[in-house]
Formats: sequence, structure tokens, C-alpha cells
Amino acid sequence: MSILFINGSPNKGGMTARIAYALLQGKEFAMLNIIDYQINCYGQNLKGDQFDEVLNRIKGADVIVIGSPVYWHNICGSIRNLLDRFYGRVNEGELSGKKLYFIIQGAAPEQWMLDASEYTMKRFAQLYGLEYMGMANDENSAYALNENM
Repeated sequence: MSILFINGSPNKGGMTARIAYALLQGKEFAMLNIIDYQINCYGQNLKGDQFDEVLNRIKGADVIVIGSPVYWHNICGSIRNLLDRFYGRVNEGELSGKKLYFIIQGAAPEQWMLDASEYTMKRFAQLYGLEYMGMANDENSAYALNENM
């Protein structure tokens, strides 16, 4: 089973990664720091875009863990941008058979912020055929999800 952790935080070793390490404790995984890739905005056709490279890494994994800090009450822009780029490039159900875990964290996110972010990830999973496995927003919830991974 291959696991890919996509870290949306500009702080590569910050809390998003720390929660991912708790979720993935005892597992081998690859980490992709989205900040290291140029992912153009939906509708742009600019030189140097690396969306296809990231998409190929996602397609090659059995389990995808997407991690995001909370910015402006929701998923950070780098992850939102990545999700936006799927539209029109990836067919509905194309990622069937893969599992998706979601990490979201912030200093003091309110429940509605977590709910809104999770709703987005559940809809993303549903559209592209991923099995949504749950959300962790702290190390304790990550350890709990780890038990079922």
C-alpha cells in the first residue's frame, strides 16, 4: 500500500505535518510539500505548471492524506487551488479504489470552519471516487484514525 501525504502548509515542519506524522505513525509514506510545486490557478496556461506531476503522484498512491492549515476560516489556498485544478482534468470516479484522509488544523478553528472544510473534502472524494476515511484536526484524532488505517 502506497501512501502520499500532501502538505498544504508553507511551514513544512509545522503542525499540519506533525498531525500527519501522528496519523501515519508506523506507516511508510511519501510527502509532497505543495509549496515546492508550481500549480497554476484554474484557467491559467502558464509555463512551468506542475499540476500533472502532482496528479501523477496522486494517481500512483493507494492512500492520499491531504493536510491544510486553516486560513481565512477554511482550507488554505494551495490546497483549494489543487482541488480546483481537478475540474475538467480528472474524470468523475477516476480515483476509485483509493482512500482519502484529511487533516485540517489551526490555532483555534471553530466547529463551523472544520465542518465547512470537511464538507469540501467529502464532496471532492465523492466526485472523484475516493473513499473518504475521516478528518483529523489534532494529534489525538489523528492517532484514532491511525488505528483504522
